[in-house]
Amino acid sequence: MQLGRAGLAWAAALLLAALGAQAAAGDFDPYRVLGVGRSSSQADIKKAYKRLAREWHPDKNKDPGAEDKFIQISKAYEILSNEEKRANFDRYGDAGDSQGYSQHQHRQFHHFHEGFYFDESFFHFPFNSERRDSSDEKYLLHFSHYINEIVPDSFKKPYLIKITSDWCFSCIHIEPVWKEVAQELEALGVGIGVVHAGYERRLAHHLGAHSTPSLLGLINGKITFFHNAVIRENLRQFVENLLPGNLVEKITDKNYIRFLSNWKKENKPHVLLFDHMPVVPLLYKLTAFAYRDYLSFGYVYVGLRGTEELSSQYNINVYTPTMMIFKEHIDKPADVVQARDMKKQLIDDFLSQNKFLMVARLTNQRLFQELCPVKKSHRQRKHCVVLLTGEGEKFAEAYETFLAFAVANTKDTLKFVHIYNDRQPEFADALLMDEEKYRGKSAVVILERRNNAGKIAYKTLEDAWQGSNEDNFILLDLLDQLRTDPGLLSSETVLADLNDELAPMFLIRWLYSMLDYISDCWDSLFHSNWREMMPLLSLLFSALFILFGTVIVQAFSDSSDTRDSSPSEKEETAAKTEKNDASFSKESNRIPKKGFVEVTELTDINYNSNLVRLRPGHMNVVLILSNSTKTALLQKFALEVYTFTGSSSLHFSFLSLDKHREWLEYLLEFAQDAAPIPNQYDKHFLERDYTGYVLALNGHKKYFCLFKPHRSGDEGGTLGSCEDYDSSLHTETRGKSSCSPGSRSIKNKLHKLSFWMERLLEGSLQRFYIPSWPALD
Repeated sequence: MQLGRAGLAWAAALLLAALGAQAAAGDFDPYRVLGVGRSSSQADIKKAYKRLAREWHPDKNKDPGAEDKFIQISKAYEILSNEEKRANFDRYGDAGDSQGYSQHQHRQFHHFHEGFYFDESFFHFPFNSERRDSSDEKYLLHFSHYINEIVPDSFKKPYLIKITSDWCFSCIHIEPVWKEVAQELEALGVGIGVVHAGYERRLAHHLGAHSTPSLLGLINGKITFFHNAVIRENLRQFVENLLPGNLVEKITDKNYIRFLSNWKKENKPHVLLFDHMPVVPLLYKLTAFAYRDYLSFGYVYVGLRGTEELSSQYNINVYTPTMMIFKEHIDKPADVVQARDMKKQLIDDFLSQNKFLMVARLTNQRLFQELCPVKKSHRQRKHCVVLLTGEGEKFAEAYETFLAFAVANTKDTLKFVHIYNDRQPEFADALLMDEEKYRGKSAVVILERRNNAGKIAYKTLEDAWQGSNEDNFILLDLLDQLRTDPGLLSSETVLADLNDELAPMFLIRWLYSMLDYISDCWDSLFHSNWREMMPLLSLLFSALFILFGTVIVQAFSDSSDTRDSSPSEKEETAAKTEKNDASFSKESNRIPKKGFVEVTELTDINYNSNLVRLRPGHMNVVLILSNSTKTALLQKFALEVYTFTGSSSLHFSFLSLDKHREWLEYLLEFAQDAAPIPNQYDKHFLERDYTGYVLALNGHKKYFCLFKPHRSGDEGGTLGSCEDYDSSLHTETRGKSSCSPGSRSIKNKLHKLSFWMERLLEGSLQRFYIPSWPALD
């Protein structure tokens, strides 16, 4: 009893000391500084901060205490705009970054509200963020990391991602299963990710996770939610179902010759996996997905009747998993690996050394760049020996002798490839100067890539390649001389990019995209919650309403016109219609006056029609300007984009920075490194000049491209004079003079905009995706 009283007295003393420390440190109240309540939203806090910052900015307010007041406002906003610091202040009266007693107190006693300044282990209270499983820390994802690394990596391996949060009872319930499955799948090659919805709200919203816990899969950039009970078997099956169904083909005695003979058609080595498991192991499927662009995979179940001939042909040990790679010759494997416990690292090392055929055919530019890399230095020279040949039996002998030569002369510095002249005519014409000499024959070229722009040094064998012993000696002698004399490659040229011979047709790509869309809609129909379903249902009902409304109105109007109009009136009407159509056709085909561009102001009235509901394939190019720069920027904008006005998919608008700065800053937050938001401690951050920015907005796909003003000074005389352009803009500012004192530097902001527009139409600009378009209030 005495011990209990002593413990209580000790706890009370600590409590009083802590409260005293908090009172001493509690003089600074960010809520009081910004004039907001503790339950205020982030939008209210941001609005209050902007209002006070404008009022107390030292450049605008000459009060002697304005600078100190501005620092307090900035510090208060820094605390309240960060959810973690705000939560720490609400709990302990401190943001968590102060030194001295409060930090020592936080380490020793943790949270006052949850643990009464006792260690949390005294109560075994597991819901606080400090008690999260440390195994999740290495899997935590952030928005930029997810966009820039995880999404591109999902084209090589699937990802299993968990959405969690604090005070989540169900998250604690699934934690043991999640830990076991994550460890198991990661060893097989599956990517694992964890998103904390409390700290990564933007990423959670982007993923479409509206509740915790949520589990989802990511593959090829596509998100699929998990909807079953969280048990080990279901999670493994979910990851397996993410993979395409045709990755691994089942091989038996009846089809193995056909499978291995496809190396020529597919231009890939073929892999056979021998194992005693009746189903294809998940490790093999994940491996096949990772290397699907380089290798074709087949699986042989050695315990199945009908594989005896195959096992005997290649002398397979039925008790040990075996992997064989076949290249140009199907009678014997090019490489073999056997192991009782086939690990992922072993398989990766084995396959990465056998990704290409002995004499691969160059079917696209990517393959050419991998097989024939650019010279890095004089010590790292790599040369490609290219056989320029044709298809059919006529060229078979030349190819076979070239293949035999390549097999006998395998070196790290040499790569042997071949190409079909009729499928890559530009490539062949650039290397064969005397086409008549090699017409109907094969030729051999030794080349070295000098840069990524297509420049190469090369030498073509003088005589056509027949595969004779003399041809072999000549080629071997040249390769020996090349090791000591790099100048042997005396000719230079620039090669155009190779055609992608194996790319699917447009109709097939469109069909695959349509099937993926139908699959997404089907999955959403049965598994998504109402919040996710509302946009789809709204779109469906809107389309039905418009369709039936149009049909009904048209039916009534046709019937009334038929009853009321006489035959003579009908003829008159038809004649007028033809006349109007002819005049409209002439008007629409009329070439516009030079410099004329129809530019409309983007306002809250036309915002939905000009952006949010813009038709697929259409883009709105928006110029950012202010009242003072309106005339000069619009005239320069018209001259820069005039040559692109012939495209019916482009619309041109301008946005007033004085009215809609917040909308623009919200959008630029998604541009990340391209347009960083200024530091709030920069005294000029409130006057950041966005005039001259140009945004290309794709309303349907929810992304935009960004043009930043040119600021490198006077180039090429662009600032030399103030031109009086004869441009007639379809805006409110028509007719105003642009030759103001600062108009020359203002117009220079749009320097090189036309080059940016060319890249926009090519599709080579960086795209910044957003979850939804913000309101233009």
